Amino acid sequence: MTDVEDRKPQSDEARSTYPPTPPAGAATPVDNESSTTSEFAVPEGLAVPRAVGTESEATSEFAIPEGLDVPVPPAAEPEGSAFSPPSTYSARHAPAAFTPPSGTPVVSLTKDVPWQDRMRTMLRMPVAERPAPERVQKVEDEGPAVPRVLDLTLRIGELLLAGGEGAEDVEAAMFAVCRSYGLDRCEPNVTFTLLSISYQPSLVDDPVTASRTVRRRGTDYTRLAAVFRLVDDLSDPETAVSLEEAYRRLAEIRRNRHPYPGWALTTASGLLAGAASVLVGGDVIVFIAAMLGAMLGDRLAWLCAGRGLPEFYQFTVAAMPPAAIGVALTVAQVDVKASAVITGGLFALLPGRALVAGVQDGLTGFYITASARLLEVLYFVVGIVAGVLVVLYFGVQVGAELNPDAALGTGDQPLVQIGASMLLSLTFAVLLQQERSTVVWVTLNGGVAWVVYGAMHYAGGISPVASTAAAAGVVGLFGQLLSRYRFASALPYTTAAIGPLLPGSATYFGLLAIAQNEVDAGLVSLSKAVALAMAIAIGVNLGSEISRMFLRIGSAEKRRAAKRTRGF
Repeated sequence: MTDVEDRKPQSDEARSTYPPTPPAGAATPVDNESSTTSEFAVPEGLAVPRAVGTESEATSEFAIPEGLDVPVPPAAEPEGSAFSPPSTYSARHAPAAFTPPSGTPVVSLTKDVPWQDRMRTMLRMPVAERPAPERVQKVEDEGPAVPRVLDLTLRIGELLLAGGEGAEDVEAAMFAVCRSYGLDRCEPNVTFTLLSISYQPSLVDDPVTASRTVRRRGTDYTRLAAVFRLVDDLSDPETAVSLEEAYRRLAEIRRNRHPYPGWALTTASGLLAGAASVLVGGDVIVFIAAMLGAMLGDRLAWLCAGRGLPEFYQFTVAAMPPAAIGVALTVAQVDVKASAVITGGLFALLPGRALVAGVQDGLTGFYITASARLLEVLYFVVGIVAGVLVVLYFGVQVGAELNPDAALGTGDQPLVQIGASMLLSLTFAVLLQQERSTVVWVTLNGGVAWVVYGAMHYAGGISPVASTAAAAGVVGLFGQLLSRYRFASALPYTTAAIGPLLPGSATYFGLLAIAQNEVDAGLVSLSKAVALAMAIAIGVNLGSEISRMFLRIGSAEKRRAAKRTRGF
C-alpha cells in the first residue's frame, strides 16, 4: 500500500461498529455460545494488564535508555475540509475579511483629537479596514453583556437625536460608545425617528441587532452637553466608566431639570422679538409692541401644547398676536413701523435650528433624515404663514394700509443693530436651554455674524444672499472651533448665533403681498426667504467643514478614510 493510500481517511465501512458483510460464497461467522474458542482465551470484559519491562523481553540495542527525555515532535494537523477554519482561528479575535488592493491603512488617531472626529473617520471606513479597538474600560474577562451595551448606545443616541443633533454626529457618538466597550464590528443607523445598531462578533457568528424609536423631541442644549460629556468620558482611555456607572449618569441626565424657568423663557421670547424689530429699523415703541406680541403668542402656544395640539397649530396660534398688534397699530394710525413689529414676531418663530440640521444631514449624505427634517420645517413655516395670512387678510379687509414696499433695516445705526443682534442671540440661547457658560460665547458669535453681514451688504453693496452665506460661514467656523476646544457639541455655539440672519423680513413681505392679491411679488419675496434660509444652512455647514480641515486628525493617508463617493 502506498503512502498516499495510508493518508486516506477510513471509509464509513471501515469505521462502522458492525462487522463487514462477507463476500458471496464465503462462510458466515457465527457469534454464539456454540462457537469454538480456546480455553486459554481471556473472557470478554476482563482487562488484564500487560507486563512491561521484564528481563526476558527482547529489546533492540538501538533502544533509548530509560531516563533520557527526547522531545516529541508535534503531531501534524489532521487533514480536514477546505472550508474548515484553521486551528489558529479565534472567533473572538477574527482577522479582517479581506485585504484591499491598496493595503490596509494604518489609522492611529491620537487621544487629543476630539472623539467626534475620530469616530467620524472610523464610520467612513469599511468594517474590514477599521483598526482593532483598544479596550479602555476596566471590565471583567468576559466583558459586559452585548445587549446591555447596545441598549445604552441606543439610549444615548435617542437623547442626541431628540435634542436636534445631526445624524452623522449621532452615529459617531453611538459608535464611540460601542467601541469603548470593545464592540468594534458595529454598524449604527440613524433616521429621523428610528435608531438601530447591529453588532457581529465575527464572520461566523450571528449578528445582534437592536433598535429604538424617538417619539418625543425637546430643545434642551444643557442635556445635550451632558450627553456629550458622558460620551467623552467613555471614549477617554484614562477614564474607566463601568456600564452601571454609565447607566446611572444617563438616568441623572434624563431627570435633569431645565436651567431656566417658564417665565424666563417667555421673557426671552419677547426680548428676542423686540431685538429683531430693532434690527430691521424699529424704535422703542416698536420694540415694546413686538415684545408684547411675542410674549402673548408664546403663552398661547404653551396653552395649546398643554391641550395636546400638534406643533403645527402651536406655530399658527403663536404667529397671530404679533401680526394682530402690527395691524392694530396701523389701523390706529400710530406713527410706527408696523411691518417691523410683525417681522420681529416672525423672528421668534422661524425654525432655524431644524433648518440647519436638515440641510447639514443632506450635505453629509443622510438624505432620508434630511428629507424628514426639511418636511418638518415646511410644516412649521406653513403654520406660521397660515397664522399671519389670516390676520393680514383681516387687516386688509378692515382698511389697514400696510405697505409691502417699506424699507427695513437700512443700516444707518450700526452700533444699535450690533447690540440688537447680540441681544437676539442671547435670548435665543436662553430659549434653547443652553448652559450659562456658553451663552456669552454664542452672544459674541452672533455679534460677529451681524458685523460681517452688515459690512458686506450695507457697506459693500453685496447681495443679501451672498452676505448671509458668508456670515453664516463665520458662525459655523467659530462655533466648530469653540466646540472642539471644549470637546462639546457645536449646536450651542452656532444655532443661536444665526438668529440675526434669519429671513424674517423677506417672509413677512411675501405674505403681505399674497394677502393683498399680489401673488407674483409675494412668491418672489418668499423665494428670496428660501434662498436666505438655504444660504444660512449651507454657510454653517461649510464653516464647520473648513474648521475640520485645520484640525489635526492625521496625515493624508489617514485623511483618505474621510472621502466619500462622487456619485458613481
